[in-house]
Amino acid sequence: MLKKLMLLAALMLPTCFAHAHEYKVGALEIAHPWSQELPPNAPTVAAYFVIHNTGSTADRLLGVDSPIAGIAQLHEHVMQNDLMKMQEVPSVEVAAGGEVKFAPMAYHVMLLELKDRSLLSDGKRFPLTLHFEKAGDVTVEVAVQKKAPDAAVEHVHAQ
Repeated sequence: MLKKLMLLAALMLPTCFAHAHEYKVGALEIAHPWSQELPPNAPTVAAYFVIHNTGSTADRLLGVDSPIAGIAQLHEHVMQNDLMKMQEVPSVEVAAGGEVKFAPMAYHVMLLELKDRSLLSDGKRFPLTLHFEKAGDVTVEVAVQKKAPDAAVEHVHAQ
């Protein structure tokens, strides 16, 4: 009986971790915040996640901040004159019943003036606070990974 309980606990452990990487504030759900591990001399790092709005009214991401960076900005990639460029945006709307994906080559959070590089290696996590117009603030833990999750890669190739 003890072996069966241990096996059941081992099988359920990944499920616990999967749910631990989702956050909720008001009608908004923030799923799998992540960042890719960068070389030690990289001057900036990007953070990604998906925001789901389960509510009946739109909300707006007004900004972000993190103790690991002096500056945190909302960015998007846009095509200008046949050239893909990254530009800062003042806010990002999350439609009622909709979702916004922060992914490579799409919306993303840019962290500049990095203060604590020790948290930017594979397996580490760092805090990121998202400031929403209606739902308020929520702090998420961004998981640093060696490579992009498969869903993020698929999103980039789909665009």
